[in-house]
Amino acid sequence: MYTQGLDQKSSQSAEIKVESAEDNARFQAHVDAEEKIEPKDWMPEAYRRTLVRQISQHAHSEIIGMQPEGNWLTRAPSLRRKSILLAKIQDEAGHGLYLYSAAETLGISREQMGDQLLAGTAKYSSIFNYPTLTWADIGAVGWLVDGAAIMNQIPLCRCSYGPYSRAMIRICKEESFHQRQGYEIMVELCRGSKEQKEMAQDALNRWWWPSLMMFGPSDKDSQHSAQSMAWKIKRFSNDELRQKFVDVTVPQAEFIGLKMPDDDLVYDEESGHYRYGEINWQEFTDVLAGNGQCNRERMRTRREAHQNGAWVREAAQAHAAKKVARAAA
Repeated sequence: MYTQGLDQKSSQSAEIKVESAEDNARFQAHVDAEEKIEPKDWMPEAYRRTLVRQISQHAHSEIIGMQPEGNWLTRAPSLRRKSILLAKIQDEAGHGLYLYSAAETLGISREQMGDQLLAGTAKYSSIFNYPTLTWADIGAVGWLVDGAAIMNQIPLCRCSYGPYSRAMIRICKEESFHQRQGYEIMVELCRGSKEQKEMAQDALNRWWWPSLMMFGPSDKDSQHSAQSMAWKIKRFSNDELRQKFVDVTVPQAEFIGLKMPDDDLVYDEESGHYRYGEINWQEFTDVLAGNGQCNRERMRTRREAHQNGAWVREAAQAHAAKKVARAAA
């Protein structure tokens, strides 16, 4: 759901192969003609590595993103809320599966990607390193985090790489449900008691700026955006997507009586856009470096889940081996 990985150095160790100018020109013409690149098509090594980095980070984010919401499954305020939240978490697991499968078509195994995440050499979205302190945080995550994800992901449905773009069509439909679920929670809290509305405002205060960071560094600091846009992996720059998100979300907050935690926020009549304050990019850098509030907790939980599931993987491998042996006999 996330573009931050485009601005990280690749963790792949393979050397970039020598490629002819003719090969690259033919590939670019294919992309410029809006023709999908498929797994068996020739592609520049840098294109493949960029996709592996982005898709694997996207998949990792979906899996890690289950944790802050799963923390509230036993404490959701009603059976209806519990069932909706459970369905959402299941969706996130499915998104990870789609994305790992798409990345595997680029020549990297799911085991390799999992090992990179567990070793800390692969990134996931910085947003999931913040705690969900109250039920209102679940609303804010759905409204803001999934709202930002949709803004990022809808253009990915037109990504030049076929398997990724097709996976995103299904994912975006489900993310739209997630965003509506989150906003509904915020609406209900704002219609409730004074304490409930204050809880919603507090959640907005804490999640607003991290949500803006989800789009990645500003364009002037983004190292790979220009090339990714030339390859039509991305269709819009980080700042363009961030501005679209602000323009859509501010009126939604005002409609339910919430105030954005930004004293510099103002509507520019001339441009038709909201102008917002300076993002704390040092916080963004710190969280990506592993120093967020929940970085260690998220990775510890992920490693424990991987270890606890070892018997399932071993049983599946043993069953597969028996099937092969029976077929050979």
